[in-house]
Amino acid sequence: MCGIVGFTGVIPAAPVLLEGLARLEYRGYDSAGIAVFQNHKILIKKACGRLKTLCDLISNGINYDSPTGIGHTRWATHGKPSDDNAHPHRSQDGSFAIVHNGIIENYAMLKRQLQEKGYQFSSETDTEVVAHLLQDNYNGDLFDTIVRTLQMLEGSYALGILNVDHPDELYAVRKSSPLIVGTSNQGNMIASDIPAILPLTRKVYYLNDNEIVRLTKNSVEIFDLQHHLLDRAVTTIDWDVSAAEKGGYEHFMIKEIMEQPKALRDTITPRIKNGQIHLDGIEIDQALLQNIQRINIIACGSAYHVGVVAKYVIEELCRIPVFAEIASEFRYSNPIVDENSLVIIISQSGETADTLAALREAKARGATILSIVNVVGSSIANESKNVLYTWAGPEISVATTKAYSTQLALMYLIALYIAQRLGRVDDTQTSNLLAQIAALPDKVEQILKLAPKIETLAQRYAYLEHAYFIGRNLDYAVALEASLKLKEISYIHSEAYAAGELKHGTISLIEDGTFVAGLACVKRLVAKTMSNIKEVKARGAEVLLLTCEDYDIHSDEVDHILTIPSTHELLMPSLEVVPLQLLGYYVAKARNCDIDKPRNLAKSVTVE
Repeated sequence: MCGIVGFTGVIPAAPVLLEGLARLEYRGYDSAGIAVFQNHKILIKKACGRLKTLCDLISNGINYDSPTGIGHTRWATHGKPSDDNAHPHRSQDGSFAIVHNGIIENYAMLKRQLQEKGYQFSSETDTEVVAHLLQDNYNGDLFDTIVRTLQMLEGSYALGILNVDHPDELYAVRKSSPLIVGTSNQGNMIASDIPAILPLTRKVYYLNDNEIVRLTKNSVEIFDLQHHLLDRAVTTIDWDVSAAEKGGYEHFMIKEIMEQPKALRDTITPRIKNGQIHLDGIEIDQALLQNIQRINIIACGSAYHVGVVAKYVIEELCRIPVFAEIASEFRYSNPIVDENSLVIIISQSGETADTLAALREAKARGATILSIVNVVGSSIANESKNVLYTWAGPEISVATTKAYSTQLALMYLIALYIAQRLGRVDDTQTSNLLAQIAALPDKVEQILKLAPKIETLAQRYAYLEHAYFIGRNLDYAVALEASLKLKEISYIHSEAYAAGELKHGTISLIEDGTFVAGLACVKRLVAKTMSNIKEVKARGAEVLLLTCEDYDIHSDEVDHILTIPSTHELLMPSLEVVPLQLLGYYVAKARNCDIDKPRNLAKSVTVE
């Protein structure tokens, strides 16, 4: 959520800032703004609505020559979307301008203290408090002023800071909110995420919590809060700007759906060598595995749905109790984890606030942590001893697809890795499963050929008011993700239910024309699920069935059927989810929804 950019260099800053903000639009926002120096003052321009409104307001920044500035796309937390609440915010005397991601938890108290000193506020935001605090603390030493201000703040933040006395410098700091630094011969840049800097450079520094960076056109200096200069290596991004562009597709979401075979190969292939699983050098302690009493999988949203699938898979292969838990619930539940617990953390961005807090809680209780993330240098990666990267490349669409699929593939490998070391699977079982895992990318490619058929079906479902996804066991786990995909981008009310629970209340909602998607890919449960489907059909539901091409199901029992190739039952979710991703996409397209930027949602949820 929200996007920060900042630049100082040898070319005008405004066009760089606007292009950077455009590449962060996927994060979700409701207003945008920039601040640059002009006539020894800080000029701020901002507007509610899409970035184009700001670009039109300032003629794409072509009239501003300042080589230093900051920009922001805001996703409302404190105060409704408005021009006044948009960032950047200035101090009362105009000497400071700042942009901020995160939440200042003690802002109300600080605001009262500042008001008692005579400071006036023009917004409802927590961010404006920081701007006034910088003015109040300013003693001519900018670094010292920033440190003293940070010591007063509670919460999470990434800050970009300008000061009129230092027109050729840009300061930034992070705490529990993502921020990177890009460096090039045209200048240096801060940003919330890599796509924003790619037009300028692929060389980046990753900041850690409580580090302050000072940028000039020729230098990047990173300090701790005691003003010690830190030595930090430059990292080169190995994907270029084209990876973060649509590449001829209408939306990022469909591009990323179609990229799943490649993403799966990149995730799976390097980790299967000579019939053995290689988890990037990670060795989970054998003594821990022998004594392990439980595995907790902690995540949010689609990553949590990966955890629900993984619960079934790990328990089947390893015979260890597994608990898939929503991070925001885990962190406040006085969780039962200890030194005999393995906690698996899943997050695409590696910055999800609740998931990061849950990781810290589990570490404090002695658990062994294994994290699955996509973003190198992210907070979760930095705070985890054991990290597996999905190597999915940039995922821009808010509705995740390839990140979900690659996370799931890694969970299969982890489950089989543990089962091997515990002696719960023999060599024949292992070889069979590894061959089936390696074959998943080709089978996903085969499923993607269903896109035209699914697009035609989507026209029929485009104006639904309600949708229900039902299944049992792994089918139910996939139903959760399928329902989320539909609702988050099409705004259709959609729910997922364990099929056996229908009679315990939900079936009362079924009437003529109600859409029900039945998932029947767990072979031993197909007959049970079909019984539930007959129950909803008897009450007038229109049923779309997703099943395996090898199963003998009579087409007259449902209205429409989609079939997927056969694979090992435990791997079915990787194939099932793909046609349902396509269904959600094409329904949203038919409804003319803003698919890559669904309302009220953000790609990276970095606040509670």
